[in-house]
Amino acid sequence: MPYKSLQHFIQLLESRGELIRVKEFVSPRLEITEIADRFVKNAGQALLFENNGTSFPLLILAFAGDTRIRLALGLNDLDDAGRTIDGMVKNLMGPKDHFLDKLRLLPALQDVASWLPKTISGRGPCQEVVMDPPDLGLLPVLTCWPHDGGPFITFPCVHTRNPENNTRNLGMYRMQVFGPALTGMHWHMHKGSAYHYELYKNAGKQMPVSVSLGGDPVYTYAATAPLPENIDEYLFAGFLRKKKVELVKCITNDLEVPADADFVIEGYIDPQEELITEGPFGDHTGFYSLEGMFPRFHVTCITHRKDAVYPATIVGIPPQEDAWIGKATERLFLTPIKLSVVPELDDMHMPPEGVFHNIVLASIHKHYPGQAIKVMSSLWGAGQMMFNKIMGVFDAGTLLTDYLQLARIISKNTHPVDDIHFIQGPVDILDHSSRRYGFGSKIGLDATLKTGEDKTDTTLRLNPYVEEKGLLSAIPALTSANIELIKEGISLVILAVNKSKPAEVREIAKQINETGLVRNVRFIVFADAFIDIQNLSTLSWIVANNLDPMRDCFYTEETPGNKYPVLFIDGTMKSYETDGFKRDWPNVIVMDEKTIESIDSRWNSLGLGNFIPSPSLQFKLLIISDGAVARAGKQDKQN
Repeated sequence: MPYKSLQHFIQLLESRGELIRVKEFVSPRLEITEIADRFVKNAGQALLFENNGTSFPLLILAFAGDTRIRLALGLNDLDDAGRTIDGMVKNLMGPKDHFLDKLRLLPALQDVASWLPKTISGRGPCQEVVMDPPDLGLLPVLTCWPHDGGPFITFPCVHTRNPENNTRNLGMYRMQVFGPALTGMHWHMHKGSAYHYELYKNAGKQMPVSVSLGGDPVYTYAATAPLPENIDEYLFAGFLRKKKVELVKCITNDLEVPADADFVIEGYIDPQEELITEGPFGDHTGFYSLEGMFPRFHVTCITHRKDAVYPATIVGIPPQEDAWIGKATERLFLTPIKLSVVPELDDMHMPPEGVFHNIVLASIHKHYPGQAIKVMSSLWGAGQMMFNKIMGVFDAGTLLTDYLQLARIISKNTHPVDDIHFIQGPVDILDHSSRRYGFGSKIGLDATLKTGEDKTDTTLRLNPYVEEKGLLSAIPALTSANIELIKEGISLVILAVNKSKPAEVREIAKQINETGLVRNVRFIVFADAFIDIQNLSTLSWIVANNLDPMRDCFYTEETPGNKYPVLFIDGTMKSYETDGFKRDWPNVIVMDEKTIESIDSRWNSLGLGNFIPSPSLQFKLLIISDGAVARAGKQDKQN
């Protein structure tokens, strides 16, 4: 259903027991993050911080729960939208042999027309108050994590237009606040607004930009949705809310924004102007994204509703609020992917540990040999799926959320040499492990049943076995082993290693095969000695982040040209000394002790319910050094 305002949504959440009002003072600097992190990792409610040192309440975790994400999008079930799209397409594209068949199209066409955004005359509620002069310091902008470069606007809906064809783009890009009327604009090279920026730069023109915050929560989701460039995000929002979005013209530029937004920040970017150093920022990967150069956004006007609420989110070690946004995207876009890219697709799942792009699991209706490889190639070429690093493809009907069963299927169906596929391509610029900025590699695992020409060695040895004590004794660099998965019918061993010299992981892999202390195991994963290798969720998150597949997944040879049927996976952090890695390596994100202690001591007075300990406490051992950078790259060391 459409919401009249963000306040309307808040009232519904509160009536459903999905929201807590925090009336005592909590600072936007670190403290709100610390409380939100505790709540999101323990299935807590949304939080409305009414006393944060500004005139505006701050809402956080509004999407962070199965019930809240469905309420936000007006859906009884996240698959409902996909079923609607499927029905519409079949109705529109099916054969029309009779006049009555054509008449049946009219309601569907009317529905589409009713979702188109409409610009209304005059001012909207979002322009009830004009801030004079504009001052971002009057908003409760969060400083999320201890080593962030400053306060960041984290839920902005950024509006730009293509100067050549006037098409709109709505995106979500973090904005570091540098002053009352200046922010950075962290749009990635692959994004729509970054493309618009290049067009303005080539034309030598100033670029108008407007940012809205709040309003119907559907707008926030639409700004994150991976839509094709020719689909207006507000048409998609209209489809979800079953009512067109009403837009109003901004005061100081010609862009349009939702009339019912809570805040509108208008301004411009001068593409000829020098870029500004932005970051670090505790990012959705669970690691800091480090400093980079991005455009300067100059604020010319700030307007807001009289009853404005400032919406915010945090990202960091998963799960965070974005896990539920990603879940919605997974379900909403399954049908469009089937219709336009992969018709054989049965289901798809992105585990939170994969932080959206690192791990994708897909099941398919397989009809011919090599079809899984075709699906990998198709998905890697589909929009934002190009950022995926690890893809597993299974047969239709496989429950993609049962990770242990998936591992058993891989152990049975995936030959560690013949069914593993690598390619190079673009990766997310937040990927800290890629050899080059925004460019790396991907790995695909074909876990489908092989019965035809794609059937490989059926004599591959089973019954994996590890002589754990002998292995750890023979190879001193190994500090511990997790062989428990073998007991679950999973041909995977996890080894903790303390690296101290170049190419040591590959040397250890060679020793493992030569000693015979590990037998018939198909997959061996290496992790750093400071990682808890018994915690599979944390391990999966760390290894997926630390992996550049073509560099870090490898084999040893039994005889020249003859590979051992074992895939070794190096999930350790990389450095110049041990791996020749030239880029800076970031730290994981944890809260500082002072903030943790402050929230601990005030918990009962804040009315937050039963005490929840800080999640950061279990991750402190992952910190390598003080600051956002864990290990400096080659260039810094030479300087």
